[in-house]
Amino acid sequence: MDLVGKVGKAAAQAGRRDLVRRLIQTRDRLRDPHVRVIIVGEFKQGKSKLVNALVNAPACPVDDDIATTVPTIVGYAPEPSATVLVQPEGEEKGEPQRKVIPITELAEYVSAKGNPDNVRRIVSAEVLLPREILRGGLRIVDSPGVGGLDSRSALLTLSALSSAHAVILVSDASQEYTEPEMQFLRHAMRVSPNVAAVLAKTDLYPSWREIEQIDKDHLARIGEIPIFSVSSDLRLLAADTRDAELNDESGFPALVTHLRHQILERAEDIHERSAMHDLASVVDQLTITLRSELTALVDPEESPRLIVQLEEAKARADEFRSRSARWQVTLTDGVADLIADMEHDLRDRLRKVQREAEASIDAGDPGPIWDSITDWLNERVSSAVSETFVWTDERARWLSEQVAELFMEGEESIPAIDVADAAGVLDPVDAISGLDEGRMSAAEKIFIGVRGSYGGVLMVGLATGLIGLPLINPLSLLAGIVVGRRAFREDMGARLTRRQAEAKNIVRRHIDEVVFQAGKQLKDRLRLVQRAARDHFGALADELHRSFTEAMSAAKQAAGIDSGKRDERIKVLRVQLRQLDALRSRISAPVPQEQAAIGMQEPAAISR
Repeated sequence: MDLVGKVGKAAAQAGRRDLVRRLIQTRDRLRDPHVRVIIVGEFKQGKSKLVNALVNAPACPVDDDIATTVPTIVGYAPEPSATVLVQPEGEEKGEPQRKVIPITELAEYVSAKGNPDNVRRIVSAEVLLPREILRGGLRIVDSPGVGGLDSRSALLTLSALSSAHAVILVSDASQEYTEPEMQFLRHAMRVSPNVAAVLAKTDLYPSWREIEQIDKDHLARIGEIPIFSVSSDLRLLAADTRDAELNDESGFPALVTHLRHQILERAEDIHERSAMHDLASVVDQLTITLRSELTALVDPEESPRLIVQLEEAKARADEFRSRSARWQVTLTDGVADLIADMEHDLRDRLRKVQREAEASIDAGDPGPIWDSITDWLNERVSSAVSETFVWTDERARWLSEQVAELFMEGEESIPAIDVADAAGVLDPVDAISGLDEGRMSAAEKIFIGVRGSYGGVLMVGLATGLIGLPLINPLSLLAGIVVGRRAFREDMGARLTRRQAEAKNIVRRHIDEVVFQAGKQLKDRLRLVQRAARDHFGALADELHRSFTEAMSAAKQAAGIDSGKRDERIKVLRVQLRQLDALRSRISAPVPQEQAAIGMQEPAAISR
């Protein structure tokens, strides 16, 4: 922050408001070092109690009949407080309003018991506590549980991963990982830079070590994901009794070490590198102007050659700004190709889902099991959309890296646009329509049978009447029964065929609606990628262009300075250059870092 202030002052004295604006953004990033860690998992796996055990406070409501339905963010503040974001009625897209609430009433806002179906229209909740583990900027997000992580509601959880520094999947020790949990982990690894797993409630299941080993084998097949076996109850008991041995037995010291070293310190390194890059770029651009003017003053004979070099550099900066620049062409063509590939990928995945659904419909009567088919279809559609969003996010990041490499040889960072953010993707999609179960009352069955048997009775009765038998006789009645059964079977077959055709039409309409809505969302987000990259590199090109323009202008003006003022101006420029060189050396020097405390080994530290 001290370097940012001094470099910003130098940029302001030089009249470079564009560089000052850039440093203001750098300062804002340093002032907000929040590192978001999202806790995810299915319902009743122990996520909220895990958060409480980490911070040693009842930050999230926990009970046997309480399920979290609203994301709850736990962060640091000198004084405890709680707030909720409330969406105003009738303003689905409006700005949520912040409301301060007592911490003791938090459960009334974030749980299914106190806020069923989110009738209070709560967007999220925030709890701030004076806890040492949170002081470094750590913000833990307790996300709502999802029933089967492959379901439609998992899209909301997946949407938050790309904006988080780390993800922790919580699963209790009652059983090994399910396939939806493994699928979610695979998605998380492709979106989030840091993924870990927690095996909770080890104190309740004696065979938790066997489950831990099975889970490790599952994780080894998809990548390097650390797993921590913990007991939140033991951790909370250790904090109450200040028992360090019990705290070690809870398994939390290893998890706390992971949070501090693998997440917090890594995020700090990223923030530091980003700030140093901005500072070095600004100092170098300020130095160009001063050094060019000083060279022209000290050695006038070199001025023509210096001006030629600056003109060439300015021409290159102009090329960067033009739409025909390689990075601009690559960005435009890459986004167009990515949109086409994304549409094909989404349609291909959903066509496979449609074929599977139609095959299951043809295999039997969809009416009695339509609810099961609807649930299955929702899960498969959500899974397909999630895969496309994650794949598109990977491709968008790769494209951004290619553009950065073309813009300049060194590394360049651009604002991250979370293409994998799937929040609200399926909101405009209507629910799958209902289907007639095909059940008939006894009266309907009798009516169909009588209607079919009438013709048989009449035909056989007339034929037997030629030999003197009455219209209704045993033979005509038998014929009526046979014909009636056949008519009943044909009617039932026709009804089944109509239900199957109707079910297929419902599936096709739903798939078309998903393709339409999800495709529009992805196109919009890819356009955001294009605009963000264009604006970022365009701003850098404008800064470079202005720096070379001012340097060339300063060199030309130096030739016209009076000899009396020349020496004085040289002294001023040398002082300013020494100041910039000193700042540049501080920027390049390694910054010493204090080692964070590992775990909680002392009983007193547990209570903090």
